[in-house]
Amino acid sequence: MVSRGNFIYHMNTQRFEDYYFDIGPMGPPSEWGSLLLRVTRNCPWNRCLFCPAYKNERFQYKKVEEIKRDINVVRALEDEIVRAIAEFGYGKGMTDALVRKEVLSGIIQGNPEIYGMAVEPETRSLRLSSLYQVAYWLSFDGKRVFLQDANSLIMRTHELVEVIGYLRERFPVIERITSYARSKTCAKKSLEEMRELHEAGLSRLHVGLESGCDEVLRYMQKGVTAEEHIKGGRNVVASGISLSEYVMPGLGGKRWSSEHALKTAQVINEINPDFIRIRSLAVLKDSPLYERYCTGEFEQLTDDEMVEEIRIFIENLDCNSYVVSDQMTNILTEIEGQLPQDKGKLLTIIEQYKAKPLMERLEFKLGKYSGSYCDYLDAQGRFDLQLERLIQEAHKSIQNSYPDAETKVDRAILAIKERGVP
Repeated sequence: MVSRGNFIYHMNTQRFEDYYFDIGPMGPPSEWGSLLLRVTRNCPWNRCLFCPAYKNERFQYKKVEEIKRDINVVRALEDEIVRAIAEFGYGKGMTDALVRKEVLSGIIQGNPEIYGMAVEPETRSLRLSSLYQVAYWLSFDGKRVFLQDANSLIMRTHELVEVIGYLRERFPVIERITSYARSKTCAKKSLEEMRELHEAGLSRLHVGLESGCDEVLRYMQKGVTAEEHIKGGRNVVASGISLSEYVMPGLGGKRWSSEHALKTAQVINEINPDFIRIRSLAVLKDSPLYERYCTGEFEQLTDDEMVEEIRIFIENLDCNSYVVSDQMTNILTEIEGQLPQDKGKLLTIIEQYKAKPLMERLEFKLGKYSGSYCDYLDAQGRFDLQLERLIQEAHKSIQNSYPDAETKVDRAILAIKERGVP
């Protein structure tokens, strides 16, 4: 075990305006290991029925100087962590979890006026989160940055270019800068603006297409049409910026399932993005859609029905995109491959799943969601006895091959998903 005794490190506090920077709540799974840097706050649209994020939060357009100040804090924190590693005297640095733990502990203990218990709790929490975020980033080589929140592209083009330029100036080793964007915003930017952003260093945009079916988009209050999806997506592709389009099996419910799958494939074909990322619908309790589900207005698909929808979607794709199923709401996370050459392989994965005997398929599904992805604690931190009972009944129904096993398993899985799957 690596140890340097009671390691203490004192920071050069003269370099800081403060000791934290603005970090938003989320980023895409594929940006795991990127620095999370907030350049806008919350979502400027914020009306999608299926999404619980940013609800009751006002969108805020941050000033460039405020963002630059945050970048300076990141720079100062990185420098202090690197110096602390050097003083600690262990070459592997932050990639070693034990070194990371001892170095961060040494920084926290050595600077009680910044990180000590006497500091106001909210301020202390912000400072610790920032310290750990930079350390985590360095453990993944410190070369990727994700600009938050939900639609950073809404920034004025010259201001976003200035921010990206300053970021690259302060961190010359950065290789990739990515962000979320809305199709409508991508469509409103001129191709010249998009190319300017690409030349500045914007590497990739993650866009929540969700559906190419106008009926579904209207019902879910997505605030965009299939035509705008196509225009925005083509704009990104033409600019040279890499494009990840997210599609959401199940978003049409039972009412529009087939149309949702077919029309989403048609829109994707028109765009031809670099990546298609599958993230199956989970109707979360704190989303506006949940009330419509409870009243019966919106009928959810089961996992097996969503698998069939994914089959229809993939079967109708005619593009050169890379398909990834990297969201934990997806029952078949092994779906991954390059189109068109891997289409047969992807469809075979689906057919092999569908060919499993019913009880084997039910056991697979329940095991996936009731294992490491299931949190039995409710919002108040209390153990959820009802959820435990649903899962136990589902397991028992499989073991005994009860006629209602499928119904009980699907009910348990929906109860797990509505609380949120990582």
